Amino acid sequence: MVILVAANCDRFKAVFPCRGGRAAAMSEGMKSHRAISRRAAKVAPFLAMDVMREARQRLAAGDDVVRMEVGQPFGQAPRKVLEAARAAMREEPLGYTDAAGLLPLRERIARHYRETHGIDVDPARVFITTGSSGAFLLAFLAAFDAGDAVGLPNPGYPAYRNIFHALGITPRLLPAGAAQGWAPRVEEVAAKLKEGMKGLLVASPANPTGAIIDDARLRALIETVEAAGGWFISDEIYHGLTYERPATTALAFSERAIVINSFSKYYAMTGWRIGWMVLPDELRRVAEVLGQNLFISAPTISQHAAIAAFDATEELQERRAGYAANRDLLLNELPRIGLGALAPADGAFYLYADVSHLTNDSITLSRRLLREARVAVTSGLDFDPLDGGRFLRLSYAGSHDDMARAVERLAAWMKENA
Repeated sequence: MVILVAANCDRFKAVFPCRGGRAAAMSEGMKSHRAISRRAAKVAPFLAMDVMREARQRLAAGDDVVRMEVGQPFGQAPRKVLEAARAAMREEPLGYTDAAGLLPLRERIARHYRETHGIDVDPARVFITTGSSGAFLLAFLAAFDAGDAVGLPNPGYPAYRNIFHALGITPRLLPAGAAQGWAPRVEEVAAKLKEGMKGLLVASPANPTGAIIDDARLRALIETVEAAGGWFISDEIYHGLTYERPATTALAFSERAIVINSFSKYYAMTGWRIGWMVLPDELRRVAEVLGQNLFISAPTISQHAAIAAFDATEELQERRAGYAANRDLLLNELPRIGLGALAPADGAFYLYADVSHLTNDSITLSRRLLREARVAVTSGLDFDPLDGGRFLRLSYAGSHDDMARAVERLAAWMKENA
């Protein structure tokens, strides 16, 4: 079996701050001039986006690359969304909206919680954002001060900790791997809260693992955080994309939880940059003031189009069935070619593969797979700065034909390099 040597920190410090290498190098550079802020220097590149750039360059040059590096649904947004956008362009002024968003969209989101979860949500608590990314920024600014420590599951979505770094907030990485059942342990969260941690953010289903937190643990995490006076933030952007059991919203257990969702994943509207938060009453006004100053409002045409997304259920469920078929294909075939150590994949559209039998340098492995197998995947170092060199994340949000071609190419590469 091919063994790839461990990454040398200096070799990769331009793309990832391994054990302080990049940050230290930047600190040295700042002694002579103040080109960038110290907070910006702590923000690591999003490696999946770097892989996406190279994959696009290769495709533009005529190379045939299978895209599994980013969580982006293939194809266009639902037909009803496109029709609503066209109608808005003809009939609406498309000027600024209130910072919190169009009232009809907020009312439709509130109705969604009633129909899907049986929970009554006041539309006044719903805040429309520029994707989940804008929601994270507003929520973090509203709930935490610079210098606060906030818990994050590890592995987890890298933008959480990088936004924290940019805001001067300290991320506390909490083990959430196989040994912990793919979610932070309640006991460890409680211990960190006693040490001064101010809150906890979790995602269910999670990126990169696809794991869903069971209801008992989700409730216990929320109650533990809130009993300590902290903020619980629930990233629910993969709700709707579950395969064997549903995911429960944090609103089922708390009215004080901050819930974040997006139209990018289940609703297949990534480039429309539209998402939402459900806020506790005490954060509504501060989020509005922050939104007024940072964004003015979310894109107006996207807000009009998003209302129609809730009426595209048939098309969206067909798309979800396609992801399920992709998932089944990969879960059946990857173990046969030597990639069988996988996280649960309860939801979302990712497989998180342990490749430690091949390497502890998944950056180099991902580059080789792109250039030699023509399959774009993402290094686990994006999601786990401590142990991610042993993992790869593969997105199955593409077409079924693409997934079949990826299996063929990965099988051939594994056979040639074994």
